[in-house]
Amino acid sequence: MNSACLYIVATPIGNLSDISERAVQILKQVDLIAVEDTRHSGKLLQHSGVSTPTQALHEHNEAKKVEQLIELLAAGKSIALISDAGTPLISDPGYQLVKAAIDAGIKVSPVPGASALIAALSASGLPSDAFIFEGFLPNKSAGRLKKLEALADESRTLIFYEAPHRIIDCLEDMQQVFGAERVAVVARELTKTFETIKKDSLENLLSWIKADSNQQRGEFVLLIQGQEKAATTVNAEAERILDILLQELPLKQASQLAARITGIKKNTLYQIGLNKK
Repeated sequence: MNSACLYIVATPIGNLSDISERAVQILKQVDLIAVEDTRHSGKLLQHSGVSTPTQALHEHNEAKKVEQLIELLAAGKSIALISDAGTPLISDPGYQLVKAAIDAGIKVSPVPGASALIAALSASGLPSDAFIFEGFLPNKSAGRLKKLEALADESRTLIFYEAPHRIIDCLEDMQQVFGAERVAVVARELTKTFETIKKDSLENLLSWIKADSNQQRGEFVLLIQGQEKAATTVNAEAERILDILLQELPLKQASQLAARITGIKKNTLYQIGLNKK
């Protein structure tokens, strides 16, 4: 065990057995563990046989605690940083502490492990070669819509975290911005007893989750398939047909009927119609 080192230790996102052997070893050997919630992390530490002293470090006290923790590190102590679940700093506290440690010339060492966004992406069936993680969207619809609109033309897979009490509102805003036909994935309670990973159109996902209150509980990762760049233009005749149908029908029906008439993919026509709005 190296002294004067800040270890960034990933912990399980649900199933306590997912903690790595190295993570347990580090947690047992450091002088102090900085935890997001002492009660929450206490269950994991007890499960893993770790009795190392802990100290709370969360979004409300991080600014005040950093100086004290840096002093301990400067004195040769070793500290492990963990969050409630997954990899610290990923939509969790710790950035200020890590930055301060680096600025002070103190070694920072990652102990990798679980991450909800990577776990969800790996099992989503969406393109994983290029993606962006946006964390939690704004709480209020106006701010959420503004953020989503800025991402509407993004071609990479989009990944978000969401809380259960906002899940329906969030999906409704996503449907409004990305369109009802955009393919998405709801990943809920990953690695836990009621793990659910469902891939479908935003419209169908919203209907499914509204119809089952059990699917509105737990921790969520939402993944949105990126915008298909090829779906931007069609021949003039196909666009004329789509324009005529849009005068009489909702976008979804107009694009479906135009696809049957022209042989062009429904999603391509849907996106063109969406761009016309």
